[in-house]
Amino acid sequence: MKSKLRHIISYLTWPGLMVICLAITAYGVSNDMMMRFFNLAYLFLIVSLYFLERAMPHERKWLAADGQSFANIAHTLTSKGTVQILLIFGGVIGLAGMFESGALDYGLWPGSWPMVAQIALGVVASEFALYWAHRLAHEIPFLWRFHAVHHSVLKLWFVNTGRFHFIDSLISVVLGMVPLILLGAPMEIIQWQAAITAFIGMLTHCNVEMRFGPLSWVFNTPGLHRWHHSRKLEEGNRNYCENVMIWDQVFGTYINPKRRPPDNIGIGDFMPEKFSHQLLWPFLNERQKQAIQKKHPEGMHFKQAAE
Repeated sequence: MKSKLRHIISYLTWPGLMVICLAITAYGVSNDMMMRFFNLAYLFLIVSLYFLERAMPHERKWLAADGQSFANIAHTLTSKGTVQILLIFGGVIGLAGMFESGALDYGLWPGSWPMVAQIALGVVASEFALYWAHRLAHEIPFLWRFHAVHHSVLKLWFVNTGRFHFIDSLISVVLGMVPLILLGAPMEIIQWQAAITAFIGMLTHCNVEMRFGPLSWVFNTPGLHRWHHSRKLEEGNRNYCENVMIWDQVFGTYINPKRRPPDNIGIGDFMPEKFSHQLLWPFLNERQKQAIQKKHPEGMHFKQAAE
């Protein structure tokens, strides 16, 4: 009976958490307090995943400490902080006046559609740019320097959701906004797209045993994203979409094998363990990298998450 209940819960967890987060955010929108209630929803998601990861982990070995909690949080603060300062305070607020004045209204955006349909269009449109930003970060060596910081993790859990080099994060956010701006989407749609990306991003990295069924054909679920973190390139260079899997389906990079994703994740390249070294790593020349590697030979790709 207990195992059957757990099985049912595993199917309800992902859609249940998403619906609750969206409902909290929608309440904030209806009361002109979107950011306050978005933050409340995000906090709810963090607390929920903290307890769920311990109650029903996908990989029990990933519960062990990997020595990267400080680096994960520091990357989150630097990447999100940089994006917020340069875009939200410097760019988006500046663009707000253009949106309100109609300077970006090209008559392309279907403003007469129901809000739910507009939000869905906004997610799909921005996903096109997010998909290519992510895919190119894997295929272009210069961009991979920054993106490798995210893929160097040895386990997936909610704390390394925001583990991105700030340059990597900045590129993705800027490109993700471009289709919406070009289409003349209203500011509310851009805010909704950012909120949905935050919720799905947190969920895709969590270490919770969940089942998805047909949801994985449409949305980026933890099950799909675990394949994306595989060390094998034929598995890791797939499932690039952030929120909805439409462009992976279109461009043939979607995979969802009927077997358990690998628990041995990470990269083959050297990645230092210290946050400060990780932050500088993409900017260093080979001589400088060799000096750090010689002094700190315990780079992350030589390790496995503790049993």
